[in-house]
Amino acid sequence: MTSEKTKVHFTDNYLINPTNPVTINLIGAGGTGSKVLTALMEMNHSLIQLGHAGLFVRLWDDDLITEANLGRQRFAESETGLYKSVALINRANRWMGTNWKAETQKFKLSESEKFSENITANIYISCVDSVKSRFEIADILKRLNTGRYYANRLLYSLDFGNSKRTGQVILATIGTIRQPNSEKYETVDHLPSITDEFGDLLKQSEESDDTPSCSLAEALEKQDLFINSTLAQMGSSLLWNLFRNGLTKNRGFFLNLKNFHSQPIKIT
Repeated sequence: MTSEKTKVHFTDNYLINPTNPVTINLIGAGGTGSKVLTALMEMNHSLIQLGHAGLFVRLWDDDLITEANLGRQRFAESETGLYKSVALINRANRWMGTNWKAETQKFKLSESEKFSENITANIYISCVDSVKSRFEIADILKRLNTGRYYANRLLYSLDFGNSKRTGQVILATIGTIRQPNSEKYETVDHLPSITDEFGDLLKQSEESDDTPSCSLAEALEKQDLFINSTLAQMGSSLLWNLFRNGLTKNRGFFLNLKNFHSQPIKIT
């Protein structure tokens, strides 16, 4: 009698042994995105210390910092009125001596409907509030994944989403990732995106009120103080494991911060 093999996904080899820093487009610099950027700073430093080429991050957000963003997000009072992406990237570059980039616009196609070089990356991390934005990002990634050669080969996407006290992080491949032969595991070369697998649920759960909060108190009525940072840490750990361990048995998780329950999403 043969036992069923555990299903895993092996990390694309370029993430393990890159010739240049692994490129990341981080989309959204709010409650979750600002804290994911901090995690990427720590990850970049750690990878370099381990002999890796590190990361190059481009942060996309067209929002300005308001008083409502202070406290729950990674911003200081002195930064009020600045672009979120600029404030965060300037801080990251001063701390690390890197040359990461800020985009003060939404992640979208250019006016000529052609993709510019800065929109392609190895990894896409989305930390956006609306379901509409998720589907727009998914559409761009599908249009980018045409088999044409890009300097930054599209490999993975990582989506963060949450309500007041619950959330989820979903890792997906952009297309398929070639897997090695394995006697121990059953390898899986394609991980579905959140819009492909949970698209109908996303549309049903979309809230009609997306009005920006005018104060921290109002913002906390919509999202608990630590839901974003908890998701950021756990989701970044999932990404870190791709680099450090070279494989994963999980492609994400569901989190309920109200009862402190986390449920991993196994690879199937």
